[in-house]
Amino acid sequence: MAESSTANPQSAEKLGYIGLGLMGTPMTRRLLNAGHQVTVWNRSHGKVAPLVQAGARSAAAPRGVLASTDIVFMCVTDAAAVEEVIFGPEGLAAAPGTGKLVVDFSSIHPDAARDLASRLEAANGAGWIDAPVSGGTKGAEEGTLAIMAGGQAGDIERVRPYVLAMARRFTHMGPTGAGQTTKLCNQVIVGCAMAVLAEATRLAVNAGIDASRLPEALAGGFADSIPLQLFVPRMAQGVHSPPLGHIATMLKDLDTIADVAQATSTPVPMATLAGQLFRLAKAAHGAEADALEIYKLSTANR
Repeated sequence: MAESSTANPQSAEKLGYIGLGLMGTPMTRRLLNAGHQVTVWNRSHGKVAPLVQAGARSAAAPRGVLASTDIVFMCVTDAAAVEEVIFGPEGLAAAPGTGKLVVDFSSIHPDAARDLASRLEAANGAGWIDAPVSGGTKGAEEGTLAIMAGGQAGDIERVRPYVLAMARRFTHMGPTGAGQTTKLCNQVIVGCAMAVLAEATRLAVNAGIDASRLPEALAGGFADSIPLQLFVPRMAQGVHSPPLGHIATMLKDLDTIADVAQATSTPVPMATLAGQLFRLAKAAHGAEADALEIYKLSTANR
């Protein structure tokens, strides 16, 4: 299946996508541009119309997406939203699922992923892959996302050609929940990097140098990184629209890290501090503000 779908998208499996937000819309567009048939659903219908114009089909409810497809991709805000899509009225669990797969790109607690997977399989026989993503909206638009997955090896290989239409890297990390745990490790690094880069940018500004030139000056050195190159210019120039990600999303992940760290007796002092800084940023700028607005915490007039 994987080889034939890559060579001839018209013979590939039918795909669905649920959750057409900052990540879901560009990821769906990449599937459409690759020639795949995609059926979509979103809680607010306004985000559906542009994709239908681009060639997608629209379903009236999540149940309809699974009923008319073989593989359903999903990217929603949190575990409560995943629960609603699967087990709410007209949810995925209400459609026949034997032989079908649900691939969840959402970032949720590993325990929630394992629970949802087992309940969905019991309800209708559908398989599950937890596959949280990293790379932000830029990565979604350019197809350069890194996706880390938990699930059965055969299921991972079945969806690989479709995922690689949306991502540069797709890594099987272990059984169900392993993808979510890997994403938490990613968020330890990203959340702390945002906080540290905000410090460095503020130090440059307050000391009177051009902070926007830090990526150029540090390129190739030990401080160089994708976050340095992407985040610092946006912080220095006050570019926050469209957001690379919401404060609420980063805070949710950092809170999950704290919970898993407690359960596994893992010290996470840096991630804990980053979580508190993002909680301050949420209070100052709102849950839906760009996560990079953490930089504004150190300005006199926030």
